[in-house]
Amino acid sequence: MVELVSVAAVAENGVIGDDGELPWPSIPADKRQYRERIADDPVILGRLTFESMRDDLPGSAQVVLSRSRDAFDVETAHHAADVDEAVEVAESLDADAAYVIGGGGIYEQFQPHVDRMVLSRVHDEYEGDTRYPEWDEADWTLAASTEYDRFTLKEWIRDDAA
Repeated sequence: MVELVSVAAVAENGVIGDDGELPWPSIPADKRQYRERIADDPVILGRLTFESMRDDLPGSAQVVLSRSRDAFDVETAHHAADVDEAVEVAESLDADAAYVIGGGGIYEQFQPHVDRMVLSRVHDEYEGDTRYPEWDEADWTLAASTEYDRFTLKEWIRDDAA
């Protein structure tokens, strides 16, 4: 079974986006670790996030959740109608892990299903229209925490996933 890993950059107040963009100035070290982490595995993302990344698609394949489109003109892109279908597609790609990379609605749909979260906790609060879903820390174990300039990378493992 494929491990589902949610990956996001999250401000101290839970904000992850503002009008489709990151609400904070670019953090190159975070972009680098994010891209390296997801490079060799499929990513699961919503159609709007997919469209916003078309010039530089992440992951080895993209599983795009969409109610309005069922095909994409990108060889590595696969359609999924819901969480179960997205997991089936990721498993059909012989992946050990699939990375859930947004947007907000996709994080919300997958939150009850993810086994692990890798969150870049951006230092400071920012205004924005999209938030990472709330979750109960009692259900998770902090497996790793690494300080960087302007963010702390935290890896959480769901307790029942161990």
